[in-house]
Amino acid sequence: MEVAVVSGLSGAGRSTAAKCLEDLGWFVVDNLPPELIATMVELGAQARGAITKVAVVMDVRSRAFTDDLASVIKDLDARGYKPRVLFLEATDAVLVRRFEAVRRGHPMQGDGRLADGITAERRLLAPLREEADLVLDTSALSVHDLRAKIEDAFGSEASTQTRVTVLSFGYKYGLPMDSDLVMDVRFLPNPFWIPELREHTGLDGEVRNYVLSQEGAEEFLDRYHQLLRLIGAGYKREGKRYLTLAVGCTGGKHRSVAISEELAHRLSKEDGMAVKVVHRDLGRE
Repeated sequence: MEVAVVSGLSGAGRSTAAKCLEDLGWFVVDNLPPELIATMVELGAQARGAITKVAVVMDVRSRAFTDDLASVIKDLDARGYKPRVLFLEATDAVLVRRFEAVRRGHPMQGDGRLADGITAERRLLAPLREEADLVLDTSALSVHDLRAKIEDAFGSEASTQTRVTVLSFGYKYGLPMDSDLVMDVRFLPNPFWIPELREHTGLDGEVRNYVLSQEGAEEFLDRYHQLLRLIGAGYKREGKRYLTLAVGCTGGKHRSVAISEELAHRLSKEDGMAVKVVHRDLGRE
């Protein structure tokens, strides 16, 4: 069981960190009272492998925040969980600007000024910051920069891969609603009009060889593969981890199936990509 505690100044990016950890496969609990953290971790440990990573996001809404949390961390460490503490902070000027942008008050502001709340929170959390395993100053970080740093610290190789679904379909059944990119391979001759190929599918060697041997097929695959490398790298920089690539022909039986299988085979050799193939309309005819 891996355990992480995420804390820091209000407005420094705790919510973004929580979403990033969820995308990395962590079970995230927000604003759990410190005295319940050990119970939460024990419940996760009893889940028989269903939960292997637990992250608890903490803020100053717990009155005995620093003392309680410090004792809980020591208790977890004594039980062998060895929690990692991530502390997020930013400069006062940046925090003021962020709060003014969303028109919200600071949780420790009370009847005072926004700057007073920030100062009080910074003072309260100072002991926790000193004990943190990783301190990130988000003042000059974009959302994507912050995600990248958290992925480096808490992500595994598998969790940071771009998950690509290559989806074959037939245009006569409609476009897939969840597609990010659509490839139209109807420019290739249709095996449907070859009597000996009509009853076969793009999964069969005869159809595959016919489709891939057509003029323009190999060049199309080469160029689209290069384009997907570029797009995949951009998606990774932007923190997008899922890509659905739809490949369509008339009925979703021959050309789109063969091209999808070949494209998925090529993409599966790329570093940082986990690829699967889905044939949406195969068997509908």
